[in-house]
Amino acid sequence: MTTIDPNIIAKAQSWLNSNIDEKSKKEIQALLDAPDKTELIDSFYRDLEFGTGGLRGIMGVGSNRMNVYTVAMATQGLANYLLACFPNEEIKVAITHDCRINNTLFADTTANVFTANGIKVKYFRELRPTPMLSFAIRYFGCKSGVMVTASHNPKEYNGYKAYWDDGGQVVAPHDKNIITEVQKITSIDDVKWDKNDALIEYIEADFDLIYLNEVKKLSLSPNEVMLQKDMPIVFSPIHGASGKMVPAALKVFGFENIHIVKEQAEPDGTFPTVIYPNPEEAEALTMALELGKKTNAELVLACDPDGDRYAACVPDGKGGFELLNGNQTGALLTYYLLSKWREHGKLTGKEFMVNTIVTTELIDEICKGFGVTCYSVLTGFKNIAEVIRNLEGKKQFIGGGEESYGYLVGDFVRDKDGVSACAMVAEIVAYYRTKGKTIQDVLAEIYMQFGFYKESLISVTKKGKDGAEQIQALMAGFRTNRPTEMNGIKVVKVVDVKESKVYDVEKGTESALQMDKSNVIQFYLADGSKISARPSGTEPKIKYYFSVHESLPNREAYDAVSASLEEQLNGLKQYFQ
Repeated sequence: MTTIDPNIIAKAQSWLNSNIDEKSKKEIQALLDAPDKTELIDSFYRDLEFGTGGLRGIMGVGSNRMNVYTVAMATQGLANYLLACFPNEEIKVAITHDCRINNTLFADTTANVFTANGIKVKYFRELRPTPMLSFAIRYFGCKSGVMVTASHNPKEYNGYKAYWDDGGQVVAPHDKNIITEVQKITSIDDVKWDKNDALIEYIEADFDLIYLNEVKKLSLSPNEVMLQKDMPIVFSPIHGASGKMVPAALKVFGFENIHIVKEQAEPDGTFPTVIYPNPEEAEALTMALELGKKTNAELVLACDPDGDRYAACVPDGKGGFELLNGNQTGALLTYYLLSKWREHGKLTGKEFMVNTIVTTELIDEICKGFGVTCYSVLTGFKNIAEVIRNLEGKKQFIGGGEESYGYLVGDFVRDKDGVSACAMVAEIVAYYRTKGKTIQDVLAEIYMQFGFYKESLISVTKKGKDGAEQIQALMAGFRTNRPTEMNGIKVVKVVDVKESKVYDVEKGTESALQMDKSNVIQFYLADGSKISARPSGTEPKIKYYFSVHESLPNREAYDAVSASLEEQLNGLKQYFQ
C-alpha cells in the first residue's frame, strides 16, 4: 500500500472544507476514498508553479491541477503583485485564450478576479494567437497580460502564460515574486470573486488589422513575392487559434494561392484528427502534407494551438515533403534576414540577434559571418524577450528563436510569433524560387559557408511525482558522476548551468559561467559534438539535445557528409538510450 504524506491529506481536506463547488468536493472525496492513492497524490502533492511557460498542468481537481481555483489563486497573486508594483496607477491587463477545453471558463475567471481587484481588463472578444496578446499588451499600455493555453501539450492539459508590461513572459524577479504572492493565498476563500463588468473592455476584430499592418512591414522582398504570388501554400492551424491570422498574414505579404486544411480549420480542444497538436511531430502534419501533394504546394505550414510555434515542410524533389526542423528554419531565417539587411545597407554594427543555449550553434556562426552579435540565453522565449527589453534604445533586434519551432522577426511582439514566421518563411521560399533555388540548395550554401550542422532530440516522459523524482535523480547523476566519454568520444568540456560552472576536462580547471542558473548540463566532445540535458519546464519530460557538425567542401559531398553526421547522432542517441 502506498504511504501518503500527511501534508497531502491535509491539503486535500482543506480544499474539501473550503468554499468550492459541490462537484469538485465530490471529486476530492472520491480521490480520498479510492484504494489507489496515486491520483490523489499527484493532484495535491504540490502547487502548480510558473516554469518557462508559466502555469501549466493536467485539468482536474486539486492544487496540482488546472481548474478555476488554481487559475483564480494565480490571478489573485498576480493582481496583488501588480497592485504593489504600480501603486496609485491605472492598471490594465490584456487577456485572451486559444481553443483548449475550459479556455473560455479559465479566461473569464481570470478577467473576473482582476476586475474584482479594481484592475481594468482588455479582453479579446474571440480566441487569438499568443503573439497578438503580446502585441496587445504593448499597444494598449497594459502592465500585464494572460494567455490561457497549454501550447502544444496533449488535450488533457491547460495553462496560463503570464506577461509583463513589455509584452514578454514574466522573468526574474517578477516570476518568483508572483509565485511568492500566489503562495500567500492559503485558501480559495482569499480570492476576490466579485467581478466588476464595468472594468472589462473588449478587443474587437478590427485589432487584427493593426497587428497585420505591423506584420506587413516585416517583408523584405515584396517584388519577389509578387512574382511568386500564385505559389501554392498549404496551412493548418491544427484546430487552434491561428486559423484566421496566418492566412491573413500570408495575404498581406502578397500570397494569393493559400489552401487551408478544412478538417483542422475549426477550433477544437479535443484535437480529433491528431495524436498530439504539436507541429514538431510529423504525425500532426499528415493531413497538411496530403493536401500539399494534391495542390503541388511549394510550402506546407502548420501552427500549434496557440499560434506561437510553426512548422514548415518543403518539396523533397522525390514527390514528397521534407519537414524542416526548428534549427533549420531558424538558420534559414537568420541567414535570409541578415542577407537582406546587408543588401539594404541596414547593418550598422548596432544590430543583434538572440538564440537559446540548446539551439544550433550554426546560427551563432552565421551571425559571426555577418559581423552581428548573437546573444545566447536560457531556454524559454521570455529570456529572448528580456534581452530585447534590456537593449531597447541601444541596439536593434533583427530576429531570434529557439530550436523548438519558435522564432520572432522584429520587436513589436515579444514572444515567439508563428503568424509572422509563417509569412516570412513563405517569403524566403518565394525569394529563392525567383533565383532558381530550392530550400535544400540554400541550406547547402549555408553549410558550405558556415559548417554542416545537424541536430536531434530525445524526450523521455516520466509522469507524476515519481517521474519528477526520477528526472531529478538523472540530473543529479550527471553531476556526481560526470561521464568522461560518450560513444567512445572524449568529453573535453562540461557546462553546468545550475552550478554556474564551466569545467575544462583536459586542463582540469573550472571557471564561472556568466548566466542565470537553470537545471541544464552540457557536454562538449573532442569531435565538436555537443549534448545538452534539460528537464522540460512545461511537461513531465527530460530532454536530450544532440548537435554534431563537419565541414561541407562542396554540394556534391552533401549526401556523404549528411550520412556521416547522422551516424554520429545515432551513436550518441544510442549511448543515452
